[in-house]
Amino acid sequence: MANLIVICGPQAVGKMSVAESLRDKLKYNLMLNHDSIEISDKIFGFATPAQKEFNAAFRRTAFETAVKYDVDLIFTCVCAFESPDERKNLSVLERLFTESGGNFYFVELSADIKVRLLRNETPHRLERKPSKRNIEWSRANLLRDAERHKLNSDEGEMWFENHIKIDNTDLSPGEVADIIIDKYGLAANEREDREYRFGADI
Repeated sequence: MANLIVICGPQAVGKMSVAESLRDKLKYNLMLNHDSIEISDKIFGFATPAQKEFNAAFRRTAFETAVKYDVDLIFTCVCAFESPDERKNLSVLERLFTESGGNFYFVELSADIKVRLLRNETPHRLERKPSKRNIEWSRANLLRDAERHKLNSDEGEMWFENHIKIDNTDLSPGEVADIIIDKYGLAANEREDREYRFGADI
């Protein structure tokens, strides 16, 4: 039975850093939204029809494989809360994991936009996400999406039974990870580093 923790929020809110802290504390596997985006961009170009189809297929296969082999997984994403399709797609994921006996946890992060603009340029983010290395473009994209989309839910709006909202403007990734673990009573798996950490010594 595989669990899925989805960490969503606007660009540069800190999803990756929180997800990595959760991975290390729980020994869950991790798929960042940019893992599939970067490889599909590399093969098929930016935002082309082929790229979008491959990106969706990559993620779908990863989720189905996690369920098949009982792999607890963390996934990060940006969610446009004004879009019915977003909720529909996330609900499909919820059913995939819960109907196989696992659990689905939805974590929503928010932070002040000034803090997000600073986090957008951190060395760790730029190292892990090549498409963000054009700072001028990524900054403009962040600000544009903040105007065009509803990137956090409204107060009192809850999409799932296990839906937690955390303002991490002034919290470290480790502190956020501990809040999530305590909220849901999550226990760490007994696994070797190489089973869940890419690049770990064999």
